[in-house]
Amino acid sequence: MKDKNKGLLRNISLIIMAVFYLVGGINHFLHPAAYYPLIPPYIPFHSFINIASGVCEIVFGSLLLFPAYRKAGAYGIVALLILFIPAHIYMIQKGGYMSAQISIPLWVAWIRLFPLQFILIAWARWQAK
Repeated sequence: MKDKNKGLLRNISLIIMAVFYLVGGINHFLHPAAYYPLIPPYIPFHSFINIASGVCEIVFGSLLLFPAYRKAGAYGIVALLILFIPAHIYMIQKGGYMSAQISIPLWVAWIRLFPLQFILIAWARWQAK
């Protein structure tokens, strides 16, 4: 029974993760202006970065749903989360104030980087097993 519960937990977790990245990826196209302030100014081509991030989130989230491609999707998400770290650092540097529409307390910006980003990475790695 214990193994059955682990399998159920893993499957529920997998569906939640896939939906999380699919919705997040789609949101890059529905509300692109919300993402531009999050991209550090030293990274060029903000529009392209936003589109590429959205496409990657959709593709990797979709791959999670297919057992044959799950590992590739999970490791793609890990890579994407690592690539997002500069945006989290930039948010901390800006004190959580990114624009008139996007402003969070500095402590929330820190939590988004430590531990949340690393929890998300660990979650994706767990799904890759």
